[in-house]
Amino acid sequence: MIVKIRDYFREDFVGDDRPEPDVGMLTGAFMRAVQDELFETLAEQGHPDVRPRHGSVLAFLDREGTRATELSQRSGQHKQIVGTVVDELVQLGYVSREPDPHDRRAKLVVPTAHGLDEITRARAILAAIERRHEQSLGTEGYASFKAALQRITRLQRQWRDGRVADSDV
Repeated sequence: MIVKIRDYFREDFVGDDRPEPDVGMLTGAFMRAVQDELFETLAEQGHPDVRPRHGSVLAFLDREGTRATELSQRSGQHKQIVGTVVDELVQLGYVSREPDPHDRRAKLVVPTAHGLDEITRARAILAAIERRHEQSLGTEGYASFKAALQRITRLQRQWRDGRVADSDV
């Protein structure tokens, strides 16, 4: 039997010898559920062309513009991927490329009015999602959950450092 991940987490799902979901399954399912709500709601609010990959630019963009190399560092994406996403967002009318006033050789990725509207709406949708979870878990429970998730994320990002240190032993 093939089980879809979203079915796996339904309370009424009964599977044969279903193991406890691991952290990868849990965080992946959570991320997809948040993205589903975010992008479906954005589409309803006038932004049907925005996709999850566009978040590697839009979520990290300053109002006055940001260099692509900085977007790459902030998002953790390769510069080539950010460049491709910026190209898509330019075509969709969410950003433009403008000369950097501090260095004419460099370009800034600047949100357009349409891009600023999407960023504002996305932040409001995400804030509503967080408020809903906070109401469900309670203020203290949600704060503890978020702090633990941030700590685990930081620790996981250090896995290469730990692997190198372990191999030196």
